[in-house]
Amino acid sequence: MRVFPQFRSAQESGRTGLVTAIAMLAVNLTIAGCSGKGPESHAMPPVPVLTAKVQQRDVPNQLHEIGTVEAFESIAIKGQIEGVLQAVNFKEGDFVTKGQSLFIIDPRPFAAALRQAEANQARDQADANQARTDEQRYAFMLKEGVGSRQQYDLAFAKAANMDATVAADKAAADSARLSLQYAEIHSPIDGITGKLQAHAGDLIKADADNPIVTIAQVEPIYVDFSIPEKDLAQVRENMASHPLEVDATIPGDTHPPEHGVLSFIDNSVDKTTGTIALKGLFQNENRRLWPGQFVNATLTLAVIQHAVLVPSQALQTGQEGPFVYVVGHDMKVEARPVVEGAVIDSDTIIDHGLQAGETVVIDGQLRLMPGAVVRIKSNLDNSGAASQ
Repeated sequence: MRVFPQFRSAQESGRTGLVTAIAMLAVNLTIAGCSGKGPESHAMPPVPVLTAKVQQRDVPNQLHEIGTVEAFESIAIKGQIEGVLQAVNFKEGDFVTKGQSLFIIDPRPFAAALRQAEANQARDQADANQARTDEQRYAFMLKEGVGSRQQYDLAFAKAANMDATVAADKAAADSARLSLQYAEIHSPIDGITGKLQAHAGDLIKADADNPIVTIAQVEPIYVDFSIPEKDLAQVRENMASHPLEVDATIPGDTHPPEHGVLSFIDNSVDKTTGTIALKGLFQNENRRLWPGQFVNATLTLAVIQHAVLVPSQALQTGQEGPFVYVVGHDMKVEARPVVEGAVIDSDTIIDHGLQAGETVVIDGQLRLMPGAVVRIKSNLDNSGAASQ
């Protein structure tokens, strides 16, 4: 393309002006720097931050779950015979002991049946004794040749028959005696009684659908809880080397937690939830834990020796993973990569990257970058500005 001379001169003049302007700007910046009015005079002031010291101590490695208290044993009391309930020897909610009398079913019919069975046994026993004497007499006569074989056989058969009758009478008497014993119902365990389903005067049926009362054993007692299946391996590994402690804290209760031991791990993982059921066994001597109660269950797996901890709010996430801002002696911060471990309450264990005694930033990180100068303050207001 052809360029006319007058247009070429204009283009060259524009280039010359641009070069001149750039040169003048550079000179001005140099002069400003020499006169103390350059970037140094506009440097960022120290950033106010909150800090904390890196600590090192022994800490427990724990799992925290919601648990439910379950009776160690729950017994549904039913009548084994039919009869009229004559007496109730406790009140609903009472603590009863093993062997304590709970109910009395009218025993008179069963006592009469026992007396009749014993009388039948005595009568038949007398006949059996006579039959055995006759059998022995005919055996002697047969031996002496003055009696027949048929007479002896009849006597022998009658004696054997009477022995069988006496045995049946004895069994009937034992059954009647057992029924009489069933007329008084005793507690099979130590425990707390529930709601009464029958009262004096009611007709009790043998093995009815509904129990008369239910007794729950609460000393000892279980706490049921579930953990994610990802934690199962470390639970089993630690359980193989030592008993695992379980603490149960009652929500809203200011008393210390109850202490127990892990006693059960279910034999399969629940596919619908991805969790596995566990049970802790508690002696519950003060009966603070109650069946059906919700508690906070804490399973202690092991004690981590000499763990390095920082407040969890000190941790930041970058493109290369977690890091913390470490404050140096010159009050400049360094972005230090770290390897996170377990979370213990409000602290996080640092497996690698920090040492005890170092100072880390726990608030004010949004205004920081590596090499920034900080000023440690006592607290921060809501706007992020530091206050004394």
